Amino acid sequence: MGHIYLIRHGQASFGADDYDKLSPLGHQQSERLGQYLAQRSGRMGLTWDAVLTGSLRRHAETWAGLAKGAGWALTPTVWPGLNEYDSTALLQALPRDRALEDPHTTAGYKQHFRLLRDALTQWMDGTISPKGMPTYLEFVDGITSALAHIRHHHLQGNVLVVSSGGPIATLVGHLLRTPPETTIELNMQLRNTALTELMATAHHARLVSFNTLPHLDTDTHASWVTHA
Repeated sequence: MGHIYLIRHGQASFGADDYDKLSPLGHQQSERLGQYLAQRSGRMGLTWDAVLTGSLRRHAETWAGLAKGAGWALTPTVWPGLNEYDSTALLQALPRDRALEDPHTTAGYKQHFRLLRDALTQWMDGTISPKGMPTYLEFVDGITSALAHIRHHHLQGNVLVVSSGGPIATLVGHLLRTPPETTIELNMQLRNTALTELMATAHHARLVSFNTLPHLDTDTHASWVTHA
């Protein structure tokens, strides 16, 4: 029996020209999680069989912060199937009668996520085909193939997986057999550097915990909790 710890990346640069990099707080969140995991590993005698990450910059930077905080020298396996969907392509695939508002404003922020929910729903049911993106079934396959790889090669160990909200929610939804609207809601609730734990056997994978932030559960770190 193995344990898989899915980690959403640290806070990225929402609303900036390049979202795919961590903010200063995202780097702090990642390093803090590394410190926590090293302490927990020491208390429980945990060893890590493998690390998998997506190929995005924010995944690599999150892993670098984790490794720095924990003092680890592990080499991750890069697995592109763990990459996030392209939210810009999704929004551009939606027909709309007015321009997008500035996402830094309250109205623009709400509009962004309202339209993203709509776009995700249509992509998942095959109504839209965003430019440069896989089909939703191909997206699911990229994520479940990572799980199959872990179960085949690291069944008795502990594995860290650094990914994004969409893939993590999709995998959880796949395991729980949730309808699309529930999977989307799981996606929207995931917080930066949150831990989601799975327990895996040769035949099954089960959810143990979802979207937890034990490393930020102090008054000192309360302001470090973010979603975007």
